Amino acid sequence: MSVESLFSGYPMVAAMTVLYAAALAVSAPAAIKQRKVLSRLGLYILIAAFVFNTLIIASRWIEAGRPPFKTMYETLIFYPWCVSVVTLALVYLHRLTVLIPFAAGISVIGLAYALFRPDVEIISLPPALQSGWFVPHVVIYFVAYAGLFASFALAALALAYPYWKRRRASDEAAGDEGGGADFEKYAHQAAVFGIAALTLGLVMGAVWGKVAWGDYWSWDPKENWALVTWLAYIIYLHLRLTGEWRRRRAMWILVIAFGAVVFTYLGMNLLPGAQSSLHVYQ
Repeated sequence: MSVESLFSGYPMVAAMTVLYAAALAVSAPAAIKQRKVLSRLGLYILIAAFVFNTLIIASRWIEAGRPPFKTMYETLIFYPWCVSVVTLALVYLHRLTVLIPFAAGISVIGLAYALFRPDVEIISLPPALQSGWFVPHVVIYFVAYAGLFASFALAALALAYPYWKRRRASDEAAGDEGGGADFEKYAHQAAVFGIAALTLGLVMGAVWGKVAWGDYWSWDPKENWALVTWLAYIIYLHLRLTGEWRRRRAMWILVIAFGAVVFTYLGMNLLPGAQSSLHVYQ
């Protein structure tokens, strides 16, 4: 049996969703109650889901004969992979196992949405997307979205930490992940990584536009919102680095700015004229 026939299709995506849901079910109580054994088990399940996700993307690529990043359904399968990569990197580098339930949770939400609107058939790439820029541009953008999701989750934890700490019986630090100050530090680092990737994706898109259409910028609705998203995070960097907004106020900016990421990715179909855009996922 070929790889593509074994790992492609609706049932395999459903099975992957169950794996991510299992990682969420195990890691969420582990993060709340500081259970290292459960936390480690949740990590192993997330790794298993990531490996399964990799096989599904590879099988889709082989079956379609093109990179599987064209449709909304395909990107909803790819985004959990990117989130898992960033999360596993942060767990390895900083022992931030508290991110596992967030990564698993957003993956379950995205995949559940994908299961409700699967592709009826595999479509070919239009000529404008048959470019060497297609894969690096899309991949760097989704990695950026994953990094910014990590910054969002860590910022939310930093904001919630003082209230959570007061509910605890003691003032001990929050396990391996440290206290609110650590969450702020790592949220900023994840944001810097995400902004750098977002900037690179924006530049790639402009160069690709020049090569394909003769203009660096065409004021397409998706391009405009990509710029809005980038500016939202540049404002965050400016206010934080100038010392005007730090600590909790800076964390609020990261939480709010992620709304621009969500709208740029999922909300474009609500805008007039977006249906004719090559950038909007259908």
